Amino acid sequence: MENSVTSTIMLQGEDADIAHIRPLPRLNIDAFCETEAGLSVLQACSQDRRLTRTRWHIRSGGIGVALEAYQSTSTPHLIILESAAGPDQLLADIMQLAEVCDSGTRVLIIGRSNEVRLYRELIRNGISDYLVSPASLSEVISVLNNLFTDPATAPSGRSIAVIGAKGGVGSSTLAHNISWSLANQFKHEVVLADMDLPFGTVNINFDQDPTLGIADAVYAPERVDEVYLDRLLAESSEHLSLLAAPSTLEKTYDFDTESFVSVIDAALRTTQLLILDIPHNWNSWTRTTLMRADEIIIVATPDLASLRNTKNLLDTLILLRPNDKPAHLILNQTGVPKRPEISAADFCSPLNIKPLAVIEFDPQFFGTAANNAHMLAEADPNHKISQKITEIARELLGKHDAPEQRKKAKPLAGLLSKLKRKKSA
Repeated sequence: MENSVTSTIMLQGEDADIAHIRPLPRLNIDAFCETEAGLSVLQACSQDRRLTRTRWHIRSGGIGVALEAYQSTSTPHLIILESAAGPDQLLADIMQLAEVCDSGTRVLIIGRSNEVRLYRELIRNGISDYLVSPASLSEVISVLNNLFTDPATAPSGRSIAVIGAKGGVGSSTLAHNISWSLANQFKHEVVLADMDLPFGTVNINFDQDPTLGIADAVYAPERVDEVYLDRLLAESSEHLSLLAAPSTLEKTYDFDTESFVSVIDAALRTTQLLILDIPHNWNSWTRTTLMRADEIIIVATPDLASLRNTKNLLDTLILLRPNDKPAHLILNQTGVPKRPEISAADFCSPLNIKPLAVIEFDPQFFGTAANNAHMLAEADPNHKISQKITEIARELLGKHDAPEQRKKAKPLAGLLSKLKRKKSA
């Protein structure tokens, strides 16, 4: 476990450039590699969560193998060709490849030459892009994103999935309060999606009773676009909108692997942040939703079952998202009187992870806020738990100062004080 987490963390620096990239559409990609390094990078690309809908066929060999392969078969959406040939030979090889390529096929070359002249000649001859060997995973994914994503329709927001390590750990309560803080304290445009369709609590916790919600989008994926989604959103405040669950048992909710994909993508085209309140289930759609999320928060309580489940989730997510940073952990409901519990240090040590926050058990504060349909910061903004929620929101945004602590710069006042000091001197 420790080695897996460590290797994932090491990848974060390189992959910061692709953190914003959304999953690519369905594509067929053929790759021809002349080196083990190239083969390794492209195999890693094929397993990246952003490329789960793409189909790869990776082979050892260069232009010769490619030419032979396409003598009797059609070419895919994209051909990636690694070549150690010099500029003149590479241009000649490309002319041969052009003779067997179908119309619409794009070609990415990974070569050894770093000459601008070669790059211009390749582009002039119809090559889609050129990378200098050894190409990194982030470079390849960035090129694919540029080639196959329409900037006008690509999702631009960021999704944060919140899931409990087991039932009853307070993951929904924290997801709702974090959403409120991001929207009302940090003034980000936020959509909170309640994905627990039979038992969701977004409508109760925010004192809303919308007639439409997330179920309408899931059951009519062909209708989902930004306009339709806007009709389904219930406005909670100026910057926070809710995609509420029906919270009824009139029907069973059995969904396919990608049932929520169109809803999530449409929401990400219209908001800065999408918070996904995911129920404690493990099925094909929760797995897919977690794999596609930009960031993940696991909420756990300090007991053995939560520790086991958190470890299983972290291990599984590292396999599903090998090029992403590990999930965050919030340890909730700590310090329950007379209840034996695992200390935060002992809980996190085998996981090789630092908690994003440790939140104390305070049933009166939580219960009073919930019964009045208030968020914690509305009930008491100075309470230490409210302040921890603000800290969590700030960490997720990468901000260093709480919004209420930010002071507007006063350059003139600063200049006058300097002049006064000079005068007195």
